[in-house]
Amino acid sequence: MNQLDKLLKLKKEKNAIILAHYYQDPDIQDVADYMGDSLALAQHAKSTDADVILFCGVHFMSETAKILNPTKTVLIPDLEAGCSLADSAGTQAFSDWVKKHNSATVVSYINCSAEVKAMSDIICTSSNAEKIIKSIPKNQTILFAPDKLLGTYLRKKTGRELILWNGYCQVHATFSLKELIKLKVRHPQAEIIAHPECEESLLDQADFIGSTTALIKNTQKSRAAEFIVATEPGVIHQMKKLNPNKKYIPLGNTEGCACNECPHMRLNTLDKMITALETLGPEIVLTEKIMAKAALPLNKMLELSK
Repeated sequence: MNQLDKLLKLKKEKNAIILAHYYQDPDIQDVADYMGDSLALAQHAKSTDADVILFCGVHFMSETAKILNPTKTVLIPDLEAGCSLADSAGTQAFSDWVKKHNSATVVSYINCSAEVKAMSDIICTSSNAEKIIKSIPKNQTILFAPDKLLGTYLRKKTGRELILWNGYCQVHATFSLKELIKLKVRHPQAEIIAHPECEESLLDQADFIGSTTALIKNTQKSRAAEFIVATEPGVIHQMKKLNPNKKYIPLGNTEGCACNECPHMRLNTLDKMITALETLGPEIVLTEKIMAKAALPLNKMLELSK
């Protein structure tokens, strides 16, 4: 029995669903029951009737699925699949920061731990962050964590003053403006598309800025035949599947390498997925107290995103 057949057999036996982010390896994307960005995955996780959720992404995403489905078994193929952005906001340091601004509304990007979510008033994703910020009264002070680059972008888009946590995504922060200029010279007709976690200087060069889902949809709608892609290159697999006649050029990092993959996302493999379903582990385990607290800002986000 080959890998794929074994995985599908186990999935059926366990009544499991496979959710995967666009930054996963192409072979994982192709076997997933549902693909999406953080918002879409959170929405789908909440609506599933499967007994087991095998989440192919990173740790905070699997935690989100568990918070929204506290009675289900939530698995991640590799427990070490973390997130540099989530890791930047330690529980105690974040708690101290929130207490220092105790009258502020705390908006946390979904790329954070369950403990940080539990200390937040509302969660956002790159898909709905602008809408979430605009929903808060203008006289209210806003703390935004943990991505200072997304926060800087939101300041510009909404005109709101945000107090920013000093965190960033190791993938998006290392895209090179110098490499982008080189690519623009070589591909003058290419449309530059970028994720809002990128540096402001790079976003200033972009023709379109959006979440992973928005970037994919843009390549479908745009009349451009070439795209310079400033986000984790795993997303290009979906772009090629939907529009195989167009050209997608991954942007290089500050070392000049067009291989800026997220090392955490890429820890998941088909073999680890099979093992996870065989053993029902590694399982995401959170306390009832944390899940209950973290569910409040998550559900508030999902309500505003309808």
